[in-house]
Amino acid sequence: MLLVMLFTIIVSDKDIAGLNIKDSLLNLFKFRKSGLFQGKDAYSFEFPGKEIRLITLQQDTVFYDTAEKDNKTDYFIFATRHQSKSGEKTLSIHCPGNFTNPDFGGVKEEFCTLPASLIKTAFINLNDLGKESGYEISLEATHHGPLIRKPVMFIEIGSREEQWKDKKAAEIIAKTIMKTIEQYKNQEYETAIGFGVLHYCSNFNKIELNSKTALSHICPKYNIKFLDKELIKKMIAATHEKVDFALLDWKGLSSEDKRKLIPLLEKINLKFKKTKEIQDETH
Repeated sequence: MLLVMLFTIIVSDKDIAGLNIKDSLLNLFKFRKSGLFQGKDAYSFEFPGKEIRLITLQQDTVFYDTAEKDNKTDYFIFATRHQSKSGEKTLSIHCPGNFTNPDFGGVKEEFCTLPASLIKTAFINLNDLGKESGYEISLEATHHGPLIRKPVMFIEIGSREEQWKDKKAAEIIAKTIMKTIEQYKNQEYETAIGFGVLHYCSNFNKIELNSKTALSHICPKYNIKFLDKELIKKMIAATHEKVDFALLDWKGLSSEDKRKLIPLLEKINLKFKKTKEIQDETH
C-alpha cells in the first residue's frame, strides 16, 4: 500500500505576496476546489503519493498558532511576504522559531520542527528557477512565529510592495513549491544546525546548494549571546532529521562568540565543523 504524504500550502488574505503566489499556483497548476476554510475556497492537488491542500487564512501567518488543530497534514509550507529595512529584492526560505522574545508570533526560546531535507530540496529548486530573476536567493536565519510541531517551512518574496506584487517572483515561488513537493523524499543528508551568519545566510547558501549537508535551524551571530545548553538542545530536538553536527561560520563569529559557543557544544557532545571544511569537501 502506497503511503501518501500530506502537504498544506498556506497563504494569508492580509499578505499581498501570499495572494500573488496563490494566484500563480491556481493559474499554473490544475488545483480543484475542495470545500471552504475560514470562509474562503480551499483547493486540492495530487501527485503520485502526495496530496496537497491550499488554504487562505484571515489572519497573518506568523500568528497562526492553531495550524495543527485546524489541519490534518504532514508538512506545512507557508508562502508569504518578507519585509526588511534594506528593501533588497529577495526570494528566501527559512523555518520559524525564536531565540529571544517573540516580537512576531511564536514563543520565546521555542522552535518549529524544521524539515532539513525538504528545505534543501526547495532551496536547490528556488535557485534553479530563480537564477535569471534579478532577485537574491537566500536561506534566512530562524525567526518569528507561529509555533508548529509538525515540519514547516516559509518561502517568501521580499522585501517591499513592488516585489510582493511581482507576478514573475510569484510564479517562481509557485513553481518551486510544486516541484519540491513532487520531488520530495526523505533523503539521506548529513544534517547540521548552524551558527554565526547574519540574517541572510550567504556562507551557508553555498553549502546548502553544493554539498551533501542539509541545514537545520540557524542562529545568527547577533543571537549567540542568548544561547545556553538547553537552547541548543531545543534546536536539535526541533529538527525533523537526526542532527549530525553544528556548522560554524567561523569568520563570522567573534572571539567572544567562539568562547561562548564551543564549550556549550562540547557539553552536549555535539561535534562542529567550520564552513571551510564543508566547502573543501565539495572540491
